Amino acid sequence: MRWDPNSEPPASPYAKPGYGLGIQRGVMNRCPCCGEGKVFRAYLKVVDECSACHAPLGALRSDDAPPYFTILIVGHVLVPLLFWVERAYEPPIWLHMVIWLPLFTLACIGLLRPIKGAVVGWMCALGFDAQDHEAVMPAARPDA
Repeated sequence: MRWDPNSEPPASPYAKPGYGLGIQRGVMNRCPCCGEGKVFRAYLKVVDECSACHAPLGALRSDDAPPYFTILIVGHVLVPLLFWVERAYEPPIWLHMVIWLPLFTLACIGLLRPIKGAVVGWMCALGFDAQDHEAVMPAARPDA
């Protein structure tokens, strides 16, 4: 089936949250549709479907957006601090490495999961579900 840009998408059987609510629920590791089930079954692995409303959250692929937003946020917060410390105190390079490398690492690890949840909530608010996913990207056939 080919995607037609002029066609109306099929109606979703799942509650479509508003953008703010979907993102907020995703950050808190709650299903963007119902707010009851969890988004993740492991650190960054999205559940196949919500345990409460059975929304197919596994069909929502966030791909490279969460790492991009994480790097963007952490970089814009910590790099100015790094430059300020360098300019004000001029510490040796080994001290920079001892302080900033663990700080950047911990900040990225701490923010990646909530940001991925927010992206999943945002995508859910946009109305993507398994039916739309199959209509736009049909599953690969082994014989093709």
